[in-house]
Amino acid sequence: MPAPAAPPARDHAGSPAVRGRLPAVLLMTGSCLPVLGAVLLAPVLPRMQDEFEGVTGSAALVPLVLTVPALSLALLAPFAGVVVDRLGRKRLLVAATVLYALFGTVPLWLGSLHGILLSRVLVGVAEAAIMTACTTLIGDYYSGRVRDRYLALQTMCASASATVFFVLGGVLGSAGWRAPFWLYAVGLLLAPVMARVLPSPTPSPNPASAQLAAHTGPLPGPRPFPVRRMAGLCLLTVFGAVVFYTVPVEMSYLLDDLDVGSTAVIGAVTALAGAATVLGSVVFTRLSGDPRRRLPLLLLLCAAGFLVMGVADGLPLLIAGAVLNCVGTGLLLPSLLTLAMSRLDYADRGRGIGLWTAAFFLGEFVCPLVLLGGKGALGSLASAVGLLGLVTLAVSAVLVPLARRAAPAGS
Repeated sequence: MPAPAAPPARDHAGSPAVRGRLPAVLLMTGSCLPVLGAVLLAPVLPRMQDEFEGVTGSAALVPLVLTVPALSLALLAPFAGVVVDRLGRKRLLVAATVLYALFGTVPLWLGSLHGILLSRVLVGVAEAAIMTACTTLIGDYYSGRVRDRYLALQTMCASASATVFFVLGGVLGSAGWRAPFWLYAVGLLLAPVMARVLPSPTPSPNPASAQLAAHTGPLPGPRPFPVRRMAGLCLLTVFGAVVFYTVPVEMSYLLDDLDVGSTAVIGAVTALAGAATVLGSVVFTRLSGDPRRRLPLLLLLCAAGFLVMGVADGLPLLIAGAVLNCVGTGLLLPSLLTLAMSRLDYADRGRGIGLWTAAFFLGEFVCPLVLLGGKGALGSLASAVGLLGLVTLAVSAVLVPLARRAAPAGS
């Protein structure tokens, strides 16, 4: 008598492989840790600049303290994905969370700017593993509409936490530029809880692979990694990340160009844009069907926001364009992520999500460079944003045939 098959980690209806909300809370919290690294130190950079003004090249090196973890994450996330698939998601997540805390708090005791930069590179290494493992575990534990909702919630938590961490960085920074680094110690609190609460995921086939096997019989060997399909999606994700980060990164400069210098107004407008992103993610949880069908429309929405911002000659119109764009980006990011997740089997999910994560953070890193280049060519940041709107419109048009091919499957 054959041995019974291992129970599936999920079913086609979307029943979760884990019960209770604590595992999801831990994964959402872990997904926010790279965001902490991206914004926490922004308020104290001027103080760091004063501290290390005697160091050669400090004008360029101090800003890298903030941005180099994102670049490190982008470069190393694919390797983290390979480790996730080979060594296990949970084990890597727990270890990386401990290392995140250790590397993140090292600047509390370092007196060398170059040493601090090295520690920030190592923080990016840990963040690559954390982000890849958290997203992969969401795909392992959940499926169907439940998984889509948690992926959207991941976007919401990241957007909301960015504002919270920025405020915390400012508050702690009043006690000295080193004080915000203490927040990295939260990893030492999270790691043992993750080790105890998160279950080890059980392999289960991708629904598309299961459907193929039902028609053709068992596959003769392991399913090859979908390089071609993931390559196109990752390229689109790089562009999507540029679209996603344009408003958060450039809004204060656009406001300054309109002679809006009040920090209270800048903070309020930035918070409103962040709330619009969260709203878009909430709307995403109410949608169903193939995300490919929505991509052209979502990019069209983002493009419209950029075009309004590009011609804005006053604060109300700039805010309207930013809100329109951010609702679109709040829908766009989880759509891209769920599309990536739907193409991956358990065995290659870590590698696939690692590539997707690398693409997204690469887009974050190049976003200000793209806008800076556009500003240099056109003469103003608003014109560069308007040009990005036209490019986004063109990408939307290119994706229309893809949406039409997906329509019968979603009907």
